[in-house]
Amino acid sequence: MTRLASSLSIHSPKKLIPHSPPSFASKLNVPKHRLRIANLPTPIQEIDVDSSNSNVFEIFKDLNVQFLMKRDDMSGGVELGGNKIRKLEFLLADALEKGCDSVVTIGGEQSNHCRATAAACRMVNIEPHLILRTRRANQVEKDKCEKNEDSFGYVGNILFDRIVGANIHTCTPGEYGRFGSNELVDRVCKELSAEDKKVYPIPVGGSNALGTWGYIEAVGELKSQLNGEKVDHVVFACGSGGTATGIAIGLALAFANDKENLPQIHAIGVCDDPDYFYNEISLIAKDMGFSVGDGSINDIKDFVENIVVVHQGKGKGYAASTQEELDFILQFSIQTGIVLDPVYSGKALFRFMQEVKNNPNDYRDSRIMFWHTGGSLGAYEKIESMKQNMNISSPIKRMDVYGKGLE
Repeated sequence: MTRLASSLSIHSPKKLIPHSPPSFASKLNVPKHRLRIANLPTPIQEIDVDSSNSNVFEIFKDLNVQFLMKRDDMSGGVELGGNKIRKLEFLLADALEKGCDSVVTIGGEQSNHCRATAAACRMVNIEPHLILRTRRANQVEKDKCEKNEDSFGYVGNILFDRIVGANIHTCTPGEYGRFGSNELVDRVCKELSAEDKKVYPIPVGGSNALGTWGYIEAVGELKSQLNGEKVDHVVFACGSGGTATGIAIGLALAFANDKENLPQIHAIGVCDDPDYFYNEISLIAKDMGFSVGDGSINDIKDFVENIVVVHQGKGKGYAASTQEELDFILQFSIQTGIVLDPVYSGKALFRFMQEVKNNPNDYRDSRIMFWHTGGSLGAYEKIESMKQNMNISSPIKRMDVYGKGLE
C-alpha cells in the first residue's frame, strides 16, 4: 500500500518539530523542539448569562458582565484533554530528544496530569510510570498480598491510566508530605535505571521551566484569537504553578508595550496558600530566563504580585469538595452543557463567583474569561455526593410503551 503524502494536516505525534517562540517571549530560554499532540487552538466560547433560567450567573447579569470561556478541556480528547497536554508537548519532546524509553511522574489518585502523561507516552512509544498518592495505598498492597486481588479500581482517570497500561506505584499522603514529590520520583527513576532503562522524570503537574512553555504558547494563541479585543479579567485554577506561570508571564510579556490592555490575572489556588504560589510562579519564571529589575528572585516575586491576584480557593482541601461546590458544578452544567471538574475548574470558578459577589464594583461592565483547564473525569469520584441532586435534575421515567399504565 502506498503511503499518503505527508502534509500539514497529517503528522506523527513522535515527530520533533523545531520550535519558534512568540516574538514577545524570544528573550526567554527557548526550547529547541516541541511535539504536536494537542488539538490547537482550543476555542473561546461566550457563555449566555442572560438565559431566563441562569440562576448561577445572576451576579454577572446584574453587573453587565460578558463571560467567555477558553476551552482547554477540548485540547486532546478524553485521553489527553486539559491543560497538561500543552506542557507535555515540550516535556516529551525533550524526553525523545534525549533517547529516553521511560517516563516517571507523580500526582494524586485522580491526577489529570498523570492520565494525560500516560496516554501521551504511549503515543510516542515511551513507557509510562505513575506515582499516585492515595489513602488506599496500604489496603491495596494488603489485598494484593493476602487475596491476590487488584483492588485499586477502574474509575475516572485511573480507568484511562490502566487502559493505556501505565505502571502504577502508590504512596500515602503522609509519605508524599514527608519525602516530597521530587524525592519519590527520583526513587522510582533509580529503580528503573537499575533495570537499564533510560528514564525521564517529570515533576508534579509538569510544572517546570520547560513544561511552562506550553502556556507561553497558549498566550500567543489567545492573543491571536482575540485579534485586538480587550479582556478585562483572566481567571484559572492553580494547582502546581506551571500553568499560572505561563499565563502570567506570557500575558505580561505580550502586553509589555500595551499595559493598559493587560488583563487582571486571577489564579485560584486549589491547594496550598497564595504565598506558596507567588513563590512557585517566581521560581519557575526565573528558571525560564525571565528577569526584571536586578534579576533577583525578590524582584521577580514583586513583579508577579503586581500582575497576579492569587485567591485562596482550596476550601476543604485539595480534591475535597463541599456540597455547595458540587451543587454549583451541577447547576453550571445544566445551564451551559459544560462539565467542570471538582478538583480544579469547578472549585476555581465557584470561588471566583464568590469573589465577584463580595467585590461587585471591581467587575461591573467587564469582560471576564475563564480558562477551563479540563479534568471532568474527576467527577466520577464524586458521584455519591452528587447523586441526590442529579435524581432531581435528571429524573428517570419508564415509558408506558403499550398504553396499559405502569404499576
